[in-house]
Amino acid sequence: MNELPARREHPDYPGWIDAAFGKAEHYNRAVIGTLLIRRDSPQVARLRMIPEERHKNQYGVVHGGVILGLIDIAGFAGATELTDGAFPGGVTIELTNHFVGAADPGQPLDATVEVIRETGKMVFVRGTVEQDGAILGSWSSILRKVSAQ
Repeated sequence: MNELPARREHPDYPGWIDAAFGKAEHYNRAVIGTLLIRRDSPQVARLRMIPEERHKNQYGVVHGGVILGLIDIAGFAGATELTDGAFPGGVTIELTNHFVGAADPGQPLDATVEVIRETGKMVFVRGTVEQDGAILGSWSSILRKVSAQ
């Protein structure tokens, strides 16, 4: 696995850590864009994206595929944050999501993350998708840890 970059506060978003890891042309940065993370409590992390015009669908709201991408990234970023970097990364085994509202592309979009259980090979996480205090969805995911080689 790749070593995580040094944590640094995002210069434009006080109180948030810059979470846009990887190369500019890789998925997280190229597709999702600005990613920020913080701990809301010892059990809950929050990953935030700043929607852009390119994230809209034909109805003028954030495309559901973008939200699912945010959720998938949030599971890994949140598990890493909540285990203080002990989560080695891995692959998504299962991701379940329930949309209950549309996301405004003019407002930051958050995915909350809670680690429910961690075993030797798996991490079970769940959370919500929120915007401006409103819940837009709920999700859960099973992540398979990558074996150290």
